[in-house]
Amino acid sequence: MIVVAIIGLLAAVAIPNFVRAREKAQTGACLGNLGVIKGAKEQWTLENNKQQNSASVDAEINNYIKGNTTPTCPRSGTDSYNLLSLDPTCSADCPNVHMSL
Repeated sequence: MIVVAIIGLLAAVAIPNFVRAREKAQTGACLGNLGVIKGAKEQWTLENNKQQNSASVDAEINNYIKGNTTPTCPRSGTDSYNLLSLDPTCSADCPNVHMSL
């Protein structure tokens, strides 16, 4: 009985910590993905002499990303490239990439 109580107590402490660590890892991955998209947008803009108020061409920008595709959001969101003058965003509850870089 004491062993079961100790295991229950350990689980009560470990599970919230595991959930917080998972959320922190997903946030970091999401910010990393947005940073990769932002860097690819900047490189594509410079190499193609585009103006900052132009629309981005996602398929062409993906050529500057490893795997030639939009990174997958760890929170099942959708990444939006936006105009060249704007930072990329994620439809999931991920923080803005501008704040992190």
